[in-house]
Amino acid sequence: MAKHIYIYSPSGAVRDKAAFKRGVKRLEAMGHKVEIDPDALRSSTRFAGDDACRIEAIHRAAASGADVALISRGGYGLTRILDQLDYKAIAKSISQGTQFVGISDFTALQAALLAKTKSMTWAGPALCEGFGAQPEPDEIMEACFDEMLSGQGEGVGWRQPLGASVEPYFVENAMLWGGNLSVLCSLLGTPFFPKVKAGVLFLEDIHEHPYRIERLLAQLLHAGVLGQQKALLLGQFTGYSLGAHDRGFTMKSVVRWLQDRLHVPVLTQLPYGHVQTKVLLPVGAKVDLAVEGRDVLVAWGHVV
Repeated sequence: MAKHIYIYSPSGAVRDKAAFKRGVKRLEAMGHKVEIDPDALRSSTRFAGDDACRIEAIHRAAASGADVALISRGGYGLTRILDQLDYKAIAKSISQGTQFVGISDFTALQAALLAKTKSMTWAGPALCEGFGAQPEPDEIMEACFDEMLSGQGEGVGWRQPLGASVEPYFVENAMLWGGNLSVLCSLLGTPFFPKVKAGVLFLEDIHEHPYRIERLLAQLLHAGVLGQQKALLLGQFTGYSLGAHDRGFTMKSVVRWLQDRLHVPVLTQLPYGHVQTKVLLPVGAKVDLAVEGRDVLVAWGHVV
């Protein structure tokens, strides 16, 4: 099913032009009409254009009438401009059918839209790291993207690691929210941090050592955020190296520490993050969660 996909750059400058071109060609080969924002390949220091340029790009994406507004890449830049965006215009475009999709730094815009307008967006790929991947984009990611486009996506299921079995646990009609842990924590105490209670929070990150992950989780814990949720889903935490000083302190240590302090399930291995094989997740949608043994299912087909 051919769709109109608008590519824009709200964060970091695109350095890998080859990946950008591969991503566009891949989407076109899938039958989609790809429209590229006029400033998608702009550069100003580390950013995809100065702040005003990137603000305008976001607003053009909202005004494009496209089926999907897809970021070119993440990086950093959105938190600088959250106080200057026209949230009503973006929310209107979402209500009229434009699906905003992205990952990493995009968490800032997702959180702000949820806090300001309760609009639903999608945590998923970016153009370069997703559709521009070599040698080919991941099949599961592409299948999930197609399901999102067709409205046929109903949920995601996965298995936790051996030894992680828990008692049966069910949650109904809870808001799914979250994204990149570092970005989300940077919004605490601002008007752009969603005040979600009794939700299902998912988190991922890259290039953060386990002790730094624990420190960020402790921030959310001590701020009262984690204790207000019905479940915590930990995705993929990648791109770090352990050293001799760690002496066995790993991500498993972080998970055990967190599980000892929360009275709700802390579930791991959600197939989402800075990895090729990832699902798409509807941020701001109401979902049902079912856990039995090692098996986890998050379902949203009845509400999205």
